Amino acid sequence: MRILTFSTSDQAPRVGLLVGDRVVPLPYKDVLEIIRGSDPISDRIRKLVRARQTGPLSSIRTDATPTEGYLSLSGVKVHPPIFWPPTLRDFCAFEQHNANTHANQKQPIPPEWYAFPAYYFSSPTALYGQGDEIPYPKISEALDYELEIACIIGREGRDIPPEQAEEYIFGFMIFNDWSARDVESQELKIGLGPAKSKDFASSIGPWIITLDELSDRTTGRPGVYDLEMVARINGVVRSRGNLKDIFYSFGQLIARASTDVTLYPGEIIASGTVGSGCLLELTQGKGPWLQPGDLVELEVERMGCLTNRIGKKG
Repeated sequence: MRILTFSTSDQAPRVGLLVGDRVVPLPYKDVLEIIRGSDPISDRIRKLVRARQTGPLSSIRTDATPTEGYLSLSGVKVHPPIFWPPTLRDFCAFEQHNANTHANQKQPIPPEWYAFPAYYFSSPTALYGQGDEIPYPKISEALDYELEIACIIGREGRDIPPEQAEEYIFGFMIFNDWSARDVESQELKIGLGPAKSKDFASSIGPWIITLDELSDRTTGRPGVYDLEMVARINGVVRSRGNLKDIFYSFGQLIARASTDVTLYPGEIIASGTVGSGCLLELTQGKGPWLQPGDLVELEVERMGCLTNRIGKKG
């Protein structure tokens, strides 16, 4: 099942199911209404997601008729799948990314990294979707992309064991953790982690894919699948990776995030950057960096392609 948020020229954003290149409209403004909802339609969708099966579309169509209910994907505007997630945690779960970034400073990975998966909080109010222009941060001259995958929490839970974590995942989507590298290098010296270097923009989408779509790509680790990941700048491939190479599974990420804390439906948990998944790694921290007008495409098998263009400086 693929779930997206879209709009047409004469309607406000709403939720739909993507079937091939067609969109089946649903009577919700935000995916959160489905995840949190108590009405029969949202309950039916959640049960299908929980059961890891798609089920017949006729069982969840509501206001659609055979002639007017299906829309062409090319004829709608695709928005971020979720507008107001309660929180956004971004981990650093790929060992190769960590090794590459520390090598830029001629340093080894610190032993603490292997003790537990670490994360920082980014802004849940600065989310961009498919085709949106990304504003170039005024305080930076070193804009970078980061090729990642994120999950959306679908059930309330606390102290969740890693082996049960998939029961709490509503679905996955592509995640781009835009980074102002010159600002980040200054912030990290303070010791509080990244902040202004990250909170100006994150891209998510283009839609949410539920776990039933990934059942033939399992690896035996909770929340980890064999999925190729690619990043392109202006049509040129710059990064390649695979989710299966992640050091900490999504099960471990969710277990860590939920330790002594209750996770609520709609919260976003991101993987961190795949190895070689950013310019910081590819250029050893020297650039060149993204420039206004650049087209950045992040593509993940089964999850689609998330495309954004960089806006003007200032």
